[in-house]
Amino acid sequence: MTNWNEIDAKVKQWLREAGDNIRKSFTETLDIQTKSNPNDLVTNMDKATEQFFIEKIKQNYPDHSILGEEGFGDKLESLDGVVWIIDPIDGTMNFIYQQRHFAISIGIFENGIGRLGYIYDVAHDELYFAEKGKGAFLNGKPLKKLAPVKVEEAIIALNSTWLVQNRRMDPKPLISLAQTVRGTRSYGTAALEFAYVAAGILDGYITMRLSPWDFAAGKILVEETGGIVTNLKGEPLNLLENNTIFVAKPGLHTEIMERFLQNI
Repeated sequence: MTNWNEIDAKVKQWLREAGDNIRKSFTETLDIQTKSNPNDLVTNMDKATEQFFIEKIKQNYPDHSILGEEGFGDKLESLDGVVWIIDPIDGTMNFIYQQRHFAISIGIFENGIGRLGYIYDVAHDELYFAEKGKGAFLNGKPLKKLAPVKVEEAIIALNSTWLVQNRRMDPKPLISLAQTVRGTRSYGTAALEFAYVAAGILDGYITMRLSPWDFAAGKILVEETGGIVTNLKGEPLNLLENNTIFVAKPGLHTEIMERFLQNI
């Protein structure tokens, strides 16, 4: 039987160690490379951090599987068993240029069910954590269950990319939404935008394309505070594929789906 308390203690220790290493790199010259396009960046710290976690996991839990952004984990075709989904630095561009608004994100699943989720804001030393059925926490303090909010009073995380002509969708529904809500924000890190919804800092988050390591931990956090996590069609997310994302407080999710997202 899986000892989740032991895993939780180890992950929190590893996160602190990894965070210390990342903060030390603030004064160093980074090796910066591009991946799928000139704005899709990766650094030596992204790679080193993922390798750090993989080494720890394989040493302690050799029968567990790992899906990591930088490709050092396993090639997975299913979520059978215990699977760790890791983004070593979510918000790499922010990490490079601002040294803030980035996070380590780890979601741990058992046969497709989210059991433990961690989003660590390294620059601010803030650890968002959730365990299935036991709630979500920020630096050990319980996060409150999310309360409904009206669309006109909501603050939504929404990148301006989706409010202009783009190759993925017609922006008109989201323009209408942006004009209706109280305000929009964009932080450049999906993990923290999920965490902010879980903490009630944001009321919702919408984006057109995220990979599993971008949302795995955040999904667990938001659902433990009573929020709703789906794709833009209102369907469950596929943890082995890229997805559109719609995260919101209860009630708000339904209202936005019905009023703005029917034609996305």
